Order: sequence, then structure tokens, then C-alpha cells
Amino acid sequence: MAKNLEISVLLDYYGQMLTEKQREVARLYYNEDLSLAEIAQFANITRQGVRDSIKRAESTLLEMEERLGLARKFRDYQRKLEQITSCAKEIAFEADKYALGRKIQQDAKKIMELAREIDEETI
Repeated sequence: MAKNLEISVLLDYYGQMLTEKQREVARLYYNEDLSLAEIAQFANITRQGVRDSIKRAESTLLEMEERLGLARKFRDYQRKLEQITSCAKEIAFEADKYALGRKIQQDAKKIMELAREIDEETI
């Protein structure tokens, strides 16, 4: 079974939608990088039971993301904030070239500051 980094991210968003056992098994597999055998020994279930639990958890997480799209929306917000910050930096740089550019530069810095605050709040 190949490990999918996306599942680890989805665990952060939708882990509470899983049963306690599914959440723990998936966490051990994806976040702690334990093998199926190690998890089976730890959880006192069979290796096949671990595999089945992981598969059910993956299915639930992927379905929740398909329905709600929280992880996708977060990535979109992050990308847009990076673009906003990049544009504001370019505006500030260009404003330095003009005598009346001080106000523009201040506004651009304010935009960068606000984008940084939003970014910190969404993490």
C-alpha cells in the first residue's frame, strides 16, 4: 500500500469524522510512518484488520473532501494570498521610482501585512 501525503492532510481536516479506531490507525500509518504489522501489534488486531481500517478511513476522508473541499479551498486561499503578496511587493518596488510613490508604497506594505495576518489565521 503506497502512502499518500494527501491522506495525511485530509486527516487534519476530517479526522474527527472517522471512528476513534480508524483515526488512530490512520494517524499511526500516515503521520507516525508505522508499518501495518507494527500497528497491528500496537492495536492488538490483525494486519488485515489494520489494512481494512486504513482503506475505510481513506474512503471516508476522500469522500468528505469531495463533498466539502476544505483542503482544496485552503490551498486555493494560500495560492491567492501568495499572489496578492507578490503583487504588493511589485507595487512597492515600482512606487520607489516615483516622487509621489510614498503613499502607494505604504498601501502596498499594508496589503502585504494584511495578507500575512490572514495567512497566519488560516494555518
